[in-house]
Amino acid sequence: MPFRILPLLLLAVMGVVIAAEINYPLDAPAPDGRRPGGTLTQNSPAPPIANEENKDLKRERNYPDQPPTIPHTIRGYQIDMNGNKCLSCHSRAASARTQAPMVSITHYMDRDGQALAAVSPRRYFCNQCHVPQTDVLPLVGNNFENIDKILQEDANAAQKP
Repeated sequence: MPFRILPLLLLAVMGVVIAAEINYPLDAPAPDGRRPGGTLTQNSPAPPIANEENKDLKRERNYPDQPPTIPHTIRGYQIDMNGNKCLSCHSRAASARTQAPMVSITHYMDRDGQALAAVSPRRYFCNQCHVPQTDVLPLVGNNFENIDKILQEDANAAQKP
C-alpha cells in the first residue's frame, strides 16, 4: 500500500523544491492592459461600480439569436432556485398586465423541443444570457460590424463605377 503513494509523494516534493528555487520578481508588471499601472504585488483600490442603465429602451441586436440585453436595472432582483423576479413581469401570465415583453417561446421548451407549462429549468436563470448595460468605456477595443452593415457597404461599393 505505501509503495503506491511513494511516486505521488516524490512528485509533490519535487514540485515544492522547484517552486522554492524560482525567484519570482516582486515588481513584475501587471498581466494586461485591464489592470492599469502598479505591479502584481501592489494592492490597488477597486474601481467604483458603474451605474446600470435604466432607460427601458430596446437595443438593436447585432446577430441572429443574440439574447436581448436588459434595458433596466436588476440590482436587488432575486434570481435563484427559490424565485425569479424577472418572471413577475416577463412571464406569459404577467406580460399583458405589465406591458413587458414575454420571454421567448423557446424558454418554455425542454432540450428535446417538447413544450412545457412553465419556463424550462435550463432557461430559468435569466442573467446567464441576458445582461444589463452600464455607461463605461470598453476594456478592449472592438470593431464589430453586424452583417446588415457589411452587406449594405458591399451593395454600395458594387453600385459605384
